[in-house]
Amino acid sequence: MVFGAEKTHWAFKPVANPKPPKVHDKAWPLGDLDRFILNRLEQKGLRPVAESDRFTWRRRVSFDLTGLPPTVEEIRVFEADQSTQAREKVVDRLLASQAFGERWARHWLDLVGYADQIGTSNNVFAEHAWRYRDYVIDAYNNDKPFDRFIREQIAGDLLPHKTVEERAANLVATGFLVLGDIEIVEADKAKLHVDIVDQQLQKTGKAFLGMSIGCARCHDHKFDPITQGDYYAMAGFFRGTSTVYKTKRGVWSDVNVIELPETEAQKAERDKHEKAHADRLAKLKGEREAARKRKAELDDQLKKKDLPKEERGKLTKERDEKAGCIVKLDKEITHAEFFAPSVPRAHGVRDVEKPGDMKITIRGNPRALGKVVPRGFLHVASSARPEIPRDQSGRRELADWVAGRDNPLTARVAVNRTWQKLFGEGLVRTVDYFGLPGERPSHPALLDFLADRFMREGWSQKRLIRSLVLSRTYRLSSAHDERNHATDPDNRLLWRMNRFRLDAEALRDAMIFTSGKLKPSTGGPALPLEFQENVNNIDPKNVNPPSFSLRKWRPGQEFERTIYLPIIRSAAQPGPAELRNVFDFAQPSEFTGQRAITAVPTQALFLMNSPEVKKHVAALAARMKKETADDAKRLEYLWLSLLNRPITAQEQREAAAFLKQAGEGAWSELCHALLASNEFLMRL
Repeated sequence: MVFGAEKTHWAFKPVANPKPPKVHDKAWPLGDLDRFILNRLEQKGLRPVAESDRFTWRRRVSFDLTGLPPTVEEIRVFEADQSTQAREKVVDRLLASQAFGERWARHWLDLVGYADQIGTSNNVFAEHAWRYRDYVIDAYNNDKPFDRFIREQIAGDLLPHKTVEERAANLVATGFLVLGDIEIVEADKAKLHVDIVDQQLQKTGKAFLGMSIGCARCHDHKFDPITQGDYYAMAGFFRGTSTVYKTKRGVWSDVNVIELPETEAQKAERDKHEKAHADRLAKLKGEREAARKRKAELDDQLKKKDLPKEERGKLTKERDEKAGCIVKLDKEITHAEFFAPSVPRAHGVRDVEKPGDMKITIRGNPRALGKVVPRGFLHVASSARPEIPRDQSGRRELADWVAGRDNPLTARVAVNRTWQKLFGEGLVRTVDYFGLPGERPSHPALLDFLADRFMREGWSQKRLIRSLVLSRTYRLSSAHDERNHATDPDNRLLWRMNRFRLDAEALRDAMIFTSGKLKPSTGGPALPLEFQENVNNIDPKNVNPPSFSLRKWRPGQEFERTIYLPIIRSAAQPGPAELRNVFDFAQPSEFTGQRAITAVPTQALFLMNSPEVKKHVAALAARMKKETADDAKRLEYLWLSLLNRPITAQEQREAAAFLKQAGEGAWSELCHALLASNEFLMRL
């Protein structure tokens, strides 16, 4: 295949370090970012709209950084702080909060197809998936440099480490390569292997490089300068990687489970749990043995033909009770043995014993093989020839190339994804695709400026986000302007802020938060597998793999943030977070860099009729009634809690009139109306 466009395509050129342009209105920019935006507007003869009011900005930045609204107290503190550092104080506090990582980790989990389920067949649980979720949350909260974040996820098992904790985190990070939609029921293991390699390559290409490398599996890429040889050069890194193994249960495979190293304190804590568990198990087995012995005695007695009817009935009843008790204890013991405390484990990868280069699979068929392709990188983005240790897969070299400063794609893709989360659209609107048919950046110089600065400042995501949300551009109102709209109807030049609806997680979490019921979480397993009702097929003799049912939830689990609730692939999202099914939750079988946003009648109907929403409404109304007995002050507090702004005089009059006319239940109806209102649903 002959390519030519790659020589001029912007995404394949080295990242430049452009100087901020000059602008006529020198008072408007707060920093270099604003100069790039204003320069383009001035070239078109446009002016940005006015800044949003402080209440709108305070709500916006809180939702964007933490996925939660500000509290009434936080709003009042910000309102009272008229210093020039007021916004910086808010942003720094939000970036330092646990909620920041909980918010931004969800964006990353969308992109990697995370779920608490292995594949889509038979509801097989990914028992240790939560460790990867918690790793991502911690990575954001600790501001792990993004280049390190890349290296750990692609090759954490091959990286050096200084501490036990660092080694454990490195191993957990490789869950990136495991926790996808793997078809573990595939009987053809050769096909399963090449399909997993394909998925890992596609995920790496999309998440970090913004390229659809998988299109070159069977032939040269139809649009981009990626040959079939490039595909198999990259795929070779994953060919030498172990991800799944064949189980003893029929045709089933399972994803790897990696034992994690422990600190002395962790080992001591585990020893306590193991001893307590062993004592409990011994007690259960003792009870079962006693029940079996007594049942045998009763069976013998019931064999006597001369037993009086009354005595036989009494013995039969006791025998049946013992039989039921044995069945119950059998299940309890099997469950306890299956989930016995052990060394901490995670789903991850390891190198195979004999890694090597990969042969081309003709039309993707693992049994129709072509020539061997030496491992290497995309030619269009690199001229390097990696030196790979003979006994390793080469994933470490791959990770170094992906995260290298010379890679023209990685920093641009990362910066663009961050921009999209804060402004509603990326500078490149096709956030997952930087190829030739993808959209060109609206501000190419700004994209390179941010990407270059991102790398020079240590790949710090918090520092990048801080600079964006403290810009004048981020402060803009989302108000309409006829003249600007006539010239730039899509707002590609950023003359106003884009408005968009809260996503499913922010919407649900905000409802619980404003009701005062949100429960802090320290992470841990999302699936409540500790309940026997939720687990099937854990008997080793069963031909099917262990699976989950989700018949019972942990007490209080419905009040945890949505990120801590189970994600499954094979059906609608269950239980407390069913709101995700209605409000455009990312399909966990796909790699989603930007969610679709729909507006359909079922969303309004859900907000009106869902029992879950009504529970939050009742809790919110009860909370409002506790705040004060004065209706006027109560209404002010309600508006600040839900809409994060003061109530207007007209709203005060109308709400007071409604409360007077509606009678009993009026506060619940008012709270429900506000929760379902566009203003609550929207991020302005």
